[in-house]
Amino acid sequence: MGPVAYVIAILGCSDGSAACTTVQTMPAHYASEASCSAATGSVLAQSTDFDFPTIVAECRAVRSVPAAQAKERPTRTGVLTLEG
Repeated sequence: MGPVAYVIAILGCSDGSAACTTVQTMPAHYASEASCSAATGSVLAQSTDFDFPTIVAECRAVRSVPAAQAKERPTRTGVLTLEG
């Protein structure tokens, strides 16, 4: 599966935080969930230009790919056809 990193997603919420939508994912990657969580307060304080009654910051795990391995990965294009 590979190493895991964490990113901060900014969510805009309405209806008493029942309906939230991802409005931005921050570009920084964090090595642990704890370091990501520690950064959410400052990121949230800077994310004031969204038109939602409630803004929430959430840490999400993402699989990270080493740069060397990402370069080796071929780009695939085409159409996938499923036959039933």
